[in-house]
Amino acid sequence: MQKGSIRVQTENIFPIIKKFLYSDHDIFIRELVSNAVDATQKLKTLSSLGEAKGDLGDLTIDIQLDKEAKTITISDRGVGMTAEEVDKYLNQVAFSGAEEFLSKYKGQNEANIIGHFGLGFYSSFMVSERVDVITKSYREGAQAVKWECDGSPEFTLEDIEKEGRGTDIVLHISEESQEFLDAERIRSILNKFCRFLPVPIKFEGQQINNPTPAWTKRPSELTPQDYQDFYKELYPYGEAPLFWIHLNVDYPFNLTGILYFPRIKQSYEIQKDKIQLYSNQVFVTDEVKDIVPEFLMLLQGVIDSPDIPLNVSRSYLQGDPNVKKINNHITKKVADKLEEIFNKERAAFEEKWESLGLFVKYGMMTDDKFLEKAIKFHIMEDVAGGKFYTLDEYRAAAEGLQKNKEDKLVILYTSNPVQQDSYIRQAQAKGFIVVKLETLVDAAFINQMESKWPDVHFTRVDSDIADNLIDKAETTGSVLSAEEESTLKELFGRQVPELHLTVEVKGLSPEAPPVIATRPEFMRRMKDMAAVSGGMGGFYASMPDEVNLTVNGNHSIYQAILKDGDRHRQEKLVHNLSDLALLSQGLLKGNNLTEFIQRSVELMSGETKGKIILEA
Repeated sequence: MQKGSIRVQTENIFPIIKKFLYSDHDIFIRELVSNAVDATQKLKTLSSLGEAKGDLGDLTIDIQLDKEAKTITISDRGVGMTAEEVDKYLNQVAFSGAEEFLSKYKGQNEANIIGHFGLGFYSSFMVSERVDVITKSYREGAQAVKWECDGSPEFTLEDIEKEGRGTDIVLHISEESQEFLDAERIRSILNKFCRFLPVPIKFEGQQINNPTPAWTKRPSELTPQDYQDFYKELYPYGEAPLFWIHLNVDYPFNLTGILYFPRIKQSYEIQKDKIQLYSNQVFVTDEVKDIVPEFLMLLQGVIDSPDIPLNVSRSYLQGDPNVKKINNHITKKVADKLEEIFNKERAAFEEKWESLGLFVKYGMMTDDKFLEKAIKFHIMEDVAGGKFYTLDEYRAAAEGLQKNKEDKLVILYTSNPVQQDSYIRQAQAKGFIVVKLETLVDAAFINQMESKWPDVHFTRVDSDIADNLIDKAETTGSVLSAEEESTLKELFGRQVPELHLTVEVKGLSPEAPPVIATRPEFMRRMKDMAAVSGGMGGFYASMPDEVNLTVNGNHSIYQAILKDGDRHRQEKLVHNLSDLALLSQGLLKGNNLTEFIQRSVELMSGETKGKIILEA
């Protein structure tokens, strides 16, 4: 029997390992099972080269839990080790000293340290009071050996009898780590880290992994159903995805994977951290920021790259050139796929726009390279339904009609088709195209695109700018006399404490509403942004809402009101018309809303008064 000390330059190596790795100690299973997979894969390679003789047999990696003995055993039938190899790989830990180690890695994520100096195996001591390694090399006539260590630098190495090649690692679980003697805990860790490893893995007799997941195959080998089935394997309770992109790159970096576009019916359903990162089929993390573009963090699926180390760190990701290349490649692949679907299957693309729009708009705001491509397939839905426009198509359809005084294209939009229905009808009656921009990202999208598209201005259909634009198409001159217009302005001239009202009388179409409330576009945007983000917007949030009341002098109701000799009733009728306009803007609240309801009931209580209000 050989006895000796593990050759490190400090006797504090194991306390250091335990201290630095303790907070993520379930990662030891990933490390040990990954080592078993490596040993198995090496044997396959040697066999293919003719260096390993005989039948390989069953290569399943087996994991056994013995609660009574308080052990976890991980067994493989891979290359195994000779006594010399055990001495080389287990007994020589190359450190320049504990002090340097501590100063260099203090405060870093513990996962960065495992594997950085070949420490994967030593992670077993985070949970074990003793570790036994029983191994026999694949080489003919090799002697089996047993290595034993109690977590100190002291070890024993002796010859033993072992039937087959391979390695058994027996962990004698320490008192403070008894949680790992729970079968369900081990199964959940295996499912997280090892569910797609390329060698069959069994835990207590049941296979827990899929060695050939869809992303490891060529697209030509897979059917649409295969992609759907793999999605279900990843997200058992998820709704079927819209479509997917299969990544398969071998130069200038290695990258495989499948990215799925999920269905998102409401903006509040957005969830990030649904993409899983693997390195040679070993799970690394589901925090893939920097590898995947920010706007595609909403996607789901898997990416696998051996060029990204198993023990990836945030600083590594930010500095590695391959990561930037992968990021750019994924952006290009997604843009190309979206453009392809738009060109070949536009109807299907439009049907999926409710979900796709979030990805596309988010990408256009955050990635200029994506923006250049996305302008070809970004679409806007006509509020009338059934028709979508790209920017160029909208420009062509609105040519000569929707231009502001700076000669910019004005895109009329609605953020709430139900609440803004009367404004939409008014615009449509004059041939204007109103599109829907009603998701949580649209307010930011509008502001961003106006800075990126200098010849385009977005205008909400109930804004003062939209009102002025439509006025050009419909103003005919008021039938009221100057005295009557003055009387109406006086009747409408009351002020609401929470609002700043301005009144003007115009000769609009007789079919137009009797009074239209609009808000200055700039101030409304500032107040909307303040409601979402606060910050500098607090200045605008504290200011009263500015509202323009445009009185349609050609509406027949004013003839009836002006002929009424009861000034008190005139004021109430006009007050109600003003409140109806404010209600359409969502600005009638609290006491003002209660008073409006009470006043309406009072006005309708008499036959003559009721006739007037119904004609309105």
